[in-house]
Amino acid sequence: MRLRKTTPMPIDWLVLGSAWLAGLLGGVHCAAMCGGIATGFGVGARRSGGFDAALVNFGRVSGYTLAGAIAGGLGGGLLALARLEWLATGARMLVGVVLVLVALRLLLPAGKLAFLARPGQGLWRKLQPLQRVLLPADTWPKRFALGMLWGWLPCGLSTSMLAAAWLQSSALHGGLTMLAFGLGTLPLMVPLTWTGARATRWLDRRGLKWGLGGLVLLAGLLTLAAPWLMDVPAMHGLLSVLGCRSLPA
Repeated sequence: MRLRKTTPMPIDWLVLGSAWLAGLLGGVHCAAMCGGIATGFGVGARRSGGFDAALVNFGRVSGYTLAGAIAGGLGGGLLALARLEWLATGARMLVGVVLVLVALRLLLPAGKLAFLARPGQGLWRKLQPLQRVLLPADTWPKRFALGMLWGWLPCGLSTSMLAAAWLQSSALHGGLTMLAFGLGTLPLMVPLTWTGARATRWLDRRGLKWGLGGLVLLAGLLTLAAPWLMDVPAMHGLLSVLGCRSLPA
């Protein structure tokens, strides 16, 4: 029996760039939602010169990445079972829908689209006993593990990006999506964890917020429309470089 060769999925720079921007802009939401958690970790971090702040946030980003890899792997498994090329294209287009929702969450007033966090709340209730086991976080492994659990705390933004990771239908690409999201949160969350200071004022500027949020929205719309735009000669080269794919023949 001859095995069919599969073409590796290209790196989806539109999704990765959007995930990073979502993490950066979402840091304002993270500071409001997770500020108590971050400053709690920061008590020890200030004594250790910031090492613990970096360790906890490395754990958090690792938690995001692991969740993305699991979700992407599950999505890829479902597509492998279905063996329908149009379904893979449909999943790709749904990533665009998710990015549009993420952009709207970033641009709309706080509390809007809060329902996006609900899917993760049941899982968090099951993980909470682990949190109690790891307290007090008086060792580096415990701090790293608590950081990973922090990454699994239900949040509308992270849950939405996790949906995008699932729709990537690849453990590698799902992990990369959530890694990019986590890295985007670091410029705001590391100072918050270390010193308790919220470095969010510059992101609260209306022009910058709408500009960066608009880029996420544009990326979502391009991702959604890419299978058709790939047939436009003037757009094909650019979209191919960004990792977009055309409709199946």
